[in-house]
Amino acid sequence: MAIGAAVIWAGVMAVMIYSFRTGRRAHPRKASQALIFWGGAVFPAVTLLVLLGYALWLMPNIRPWINAAGKGIRVQVTGEQYWWRVRYLDDQGKLLFETANEVLLPVSEPTTFSLLARDVIHSFWIPALGGKMDMIPGRENRLTLTPTRLGIYRGPCAEFCGTSHALMTVTARVVVQREFDAWLSARRRRPAIVRSEGARLFVRHGCPACHAVNGMAEAKGAIGPNLSALGERLTIGAGTLKNTPENIALFIRDPAAIKPGATMPAFDMLPPAEVDEMAAWLGGLK
Repeated sequence: MAIGAAVIWAGVMAVMIYSFRTGRRAHPRKASQALIFWGGAVFPAVTLLVLLGYALWLMPNIRPWINAAGKGIRVQVTGEQYWWRVRYLDDQGKLLFETANEVLLPVSEPTTFSLLARDVIHSFWIPALGGKMDMIPGRENRLTLTPTRLGIYRGPCAEFCGTSHALMTVTARVVVQREFDAWLSARRRRPAIVRSEGARLFVRHGCPACHAVNGMAEAKGAIGPNLSALGERLTIGAGTLKNTPENIALFIRDPAAIKPGATMPAFDMLPPAEVDEMAAWLGGLK
């Protein structure tokens, strides 16, 4: 693309310099027609055709319409105001497990994202890994990314989606294949949930009505983010706050104060000690 733009720029500059040097001298009719035909029609058409061919050549790697070979990692991401529902799928498209707001990817391996939206239009974009793709209610779009460097990368929702649009980011962690395989295996197993005071309060105050926690029979809610292994995530609130027990407690007490427009109700009527117990338990989930 940059080469094509440079060629067009050089051509325009050459014509401009030529016109300055020749001044107001009249040009032969035939020469003028040739310049208009070759410079104004043929050259731009050929240049745009070459750029289009290059874009079409890239497209199978960026936007696979069908993952026929079943290769690579498959992740379904649903944009919701103002967070990301993340589901890892097997080769048949069946659910392996669900998480939220963060994805773990193996380096040098393609990951195909199935992109959906539940409420309004969102847009999935991790700039360091590739281009963006819109997420439209009632429609599935696909995007394949192949990270080439280890690291942590953040991506914003690239389509205005409401009050907390600027507070809706996805975090991608790129790791070596061995670490990814171990993580995937651990996520597929049913973890042993510590039945502490925080877990009891989590159930007592109705949190399982909206949130699921793997390994906890009472927690099967699907309205809000899945909180399984919350302690492993780098942030809470889709990149809004660093993941610490103190920040989890702040979010529980008044989500809308941290993320305007959040549909989770405030629990500021609860005793601070109970909120702290729940926050400590949630932050310890691995």
